Order: sequence, then C-alpha cells, then structure tokens
Amino acid sequence: MHPPKKRLILDEKMRPVGVIIDYQDWQKIENFLEQSHFFEQEQSDLSKFSGVIKLTQDPLEYQRQVRDEW
Repeated sequence: MHPPKKRLILDEKMRPVGVIIDYQDWQKIENFLEQSHFFEQEQSDLSKFSGVIKLTQDPLEYQRQVRDEW
C-alpha cells in the first residue's frame, strides 16, 4: 500500500488540526482496519478491579469539592 496523498488543514496559528485524503485511499485504510480487526473491542471483566482502590471519600463528594475550587 502506498502512502496516501494528503492535505493538512491548519488553524490560524498554523497548527495541524485535520487532514484531507482521497476517498479511494480512505476506503483502502478502512478495509485494512476491518481485516486487522482493529475495531473489534475485547470485552473486559471490570469486576477484577473491584475493591482494588480503597477510597477515603465518596467519589461524588470529591468531585463536587474539586469543582467548587474552580
């Protein structure tokens, strides 16, 4: 696969914020990602992390406290 031709989109400070590529190149990239199973997410069992962190304060109360500091 050849490198796709691209045009950068720059903001007013000349920082790259986006890119434009040909549609055919985009289709090749999508096809490659689908074949590599890039978009398939493995289901995680988050219960193994339950109780790992010992909290000293209620998470919602902490969030309220931190937001009040703004």
